[in-house]
Amino acid sequence: MAVTGSADSRGCYRLGFSIRVYGIPDLPSYDAESPGRAGHLSVNLAYLRDICLYLQANRIYLYRLHSSIIPARLRDDPEALALELDAWGPQLVHLAALIDQAQIRCTFHPYSQVTLNALNEAQAERSLRHLLAQARLLDALRLGTDGVIVLHVGGVYDNPSASAERFARRYANLPEAVRRRVVLEQDDSRYGYAAVFAIHRACGVPLVYDSLHHRVHNPERVPEREALAGCLGTWQAGVRPKVHYANARSEMRLLEGTRRVKVPSWTEHADFVVPFEFISWLEMAAGLPAFDIMLEAKARDLALLQLRRDLARFAPELGASVC
Repeated sequence: MAVTGSADSRGCYRLGFSIRVYGIPDLPSYDAESPGRAGHLSVNLAYLRDICLYLQANRIYLYRLHSSIIPARLRDDPEALALELDAWGPQLVHLAALIDQAQIRCTFHPYSQVTLNALNEAQAERSLRHLLAQARLLDALRLGTDGVIVLHVGGVYDNPSASAERFARRYANLPEAVRRRVVLEQDDSRYGYAAVFAIHRACGVPLVYDSLHHRVHNPERVPEREALAGCLGTWQAGVRPKVHYANARSEMRLLEGTRRVKVPSWTEHADFVVPFEFISWLEMAAGLPAFDIMLEAKARDLALLQLRRDLARFAPELGASVC
């Protein structure tokens, strides 16, 4: 169902952002666990409702959920999570209706400790429990298969080939309810586009293209359009591919308590999106299948709203295709 008075979002490049919402300055952080107390899923769902109302008001159709929306005690205990989801069923139904009405695509990008190729079996089992928890919440919110969970391959462990094979094997053995949501992103130092595409060929996992990661780690020198097209082609029919876009942080910063300048690492995300670079990037992608764009900018929603204004000013013909 479309937002009242707005165009259907499916006909444009949908922009999104992750986790923190600067446009709601008084919004509390997630109710997390601390020594002597437990976090509450119902409180976090109430926060998510406020976020979704903000997204709806600003016609933002893509949002990355914080992993802490599910308290740690529930991420590690599938049975306890199931009981909580049952207990808060009516709240979940209302939230699911809001998400559907506002056309919001919700996704997860778990902590780096959640990895399928871990050598440690205990870590691998815990990672599976966390993935099960996130998949169950996405199911409870009645999100379709575009509600994906984005993973990186993980560590190299002194043997990149064996580590990649271990990811592919564990992905193939995931429960179907989890496997249909897990997608794989290339990283900025270990597994570039060519490496993750080889994993896709081995097990069929869809690939999330990351523009900044491709710039800083592309040892095979694969052209960007070729890599983007390759990733888009790994998604199943009927599911909109998702990509990540960021500019490299370039600001001068002083090390705390000193007058020494910290040199940019170029893997850090910029606060905002440089509109001229984004315009050139989107022109590069012209003619490829439609996709959603997660803006990985430190200013979060403020960066997204500023980019919309910049596109309207500097490339109105292109801005019309972005929502």
